[in-house]
Amino acid sequence: MKFKKAIGVLLSSVLTVGLLAACSSGTSDSSKGTETSNGKTVIKIATQSPLSGGSSVIGDAIKSGAQMKLEEEKAKFEEMGFVLQLEPYDDQGDPKKGVSNANVIGADEAIYGVIGHYNSGVAIPSSEVYEKYNLVMVSPANTAVEVTERGLKTVNRIVARDDLQGPAGADYAVNELGAKKIFVITDKTAYGVGIADTFTAEAKKLGAEIVGEGSVTIGEKDFNGVINQVLTASPDLVYFGGLYSEGGILIKQARDKGITVPFMGGDGMDSSGLVDIAGDAVKNTFITSIAGDSNATEAGKKFVADYKAKFNKDPESFSVYAYDSMGVFLKGLEDAIKANGGKLPSKADVAAAVRAIENYEGALTTVTFDDKGDNVNAKVFIYEFEEASYPPVQVGEVGQ
Repeated sequence: MKFKKAIGVLLSSVLTVGLLAACSSGTSDSSKGTETSNGKTVIKIATQSPLSGGSSVIGDAIKSGAQMKLEEEKAKFEEMGFVLQLEPYDDQGDPKKGVSNANVIGADEAIYGVIGHYNSGVAIPSSEVYEKYNLVMVSPANTAVEVTERGLKTVNRIVARDDLQGPAGADYAVNELGAKKIFVITDKTAYGVGIADTFTAEAKKLGAEIVGEGSVTIGEKDFNGVINQVLTASPDLVYFGGLYSEGGILIKQARDKGITVPFMGGDGMDSSGLVDIAGDAVKNTFITSIAGDSNATEAGKKFVADYKAKFNKDPESFSVYAYDSMGVFLKGLEDAIKANGGKLPSKADVAAAVRAIENYEGALTTVTFDDKGDNVNAKVFIYEFEEASYPPVQVGEVGQ
């Protein structure tokens, strides 16, 4: 009996320790950081973007833009006693992978922020995890309205929402291109459906008729089914809510079947990858984008030159937005450190400092967050692919 009692006490102790450890692992706000050999504290910043798969061109651009800004700021933070470290994660453009990564990121006490994502459908569930850990996210690319409509204190973006971008595209399609009969196609993702819905609603208000709707699946290569629907409907414009990886194939196959009317899409099509895939067929394609011309400012021109020198390639549209997103995060981090007497602040304090940012001047963007985490200065730009080259020609601009 004594032996059994001793075993029972031992098991009880083990269970108690295990329960306490489990409770501790769910604690969402640690400010321990990681000590280095020279006494400085490591602060990690993660990126989440598709580094593999069909959207990897933009995903890598997001990582690289963020990396460049972090490396520029390293020396300043070392003087303050902190070592900045980038932690890139490949979300593969997949919500499940993004959430899995988010849990790993959240469990790392040294990670204080996330720059990402590219896909809204990945950002939305992943940011629920960040919120649990008080881990601030600054997005350089997410446009779905839902991203900032959930009351999450850690979620921010420096770019415009789909409820500005979709209507801007519709206005240009109807009033500038004269579209009266429009066929709408989506890739069935949160981003693709969201932007197409806002485009469709505004196009109808402006008097256009939606003569057909179809969809494609990410990863598909044969779009003849939906293209045949377009041929039957005989529209004077085709709108695609989706990414460049599918958009390029869709445009090329449609042109091969004799469809010559303009194509239009959103910022998901804003990539050199669209031209690589579609080739000459990309001509007469129009896109709305949350990304402006990096060469539009002196700081932007310097960014382009520095990016080329560092990575030996031209920046993509979202490279500079990742750069500015990292800049916004680091400004918030610096403010929180100073407010904490030069010591490592809590993650919640960093999140609050980022949300409180006003008039941050980046290489291309000016950032002031509202109470939802949206940038009040965000804009939408309209571009035309007149030739099979990137970037396309800007033909319009709409502010918040």
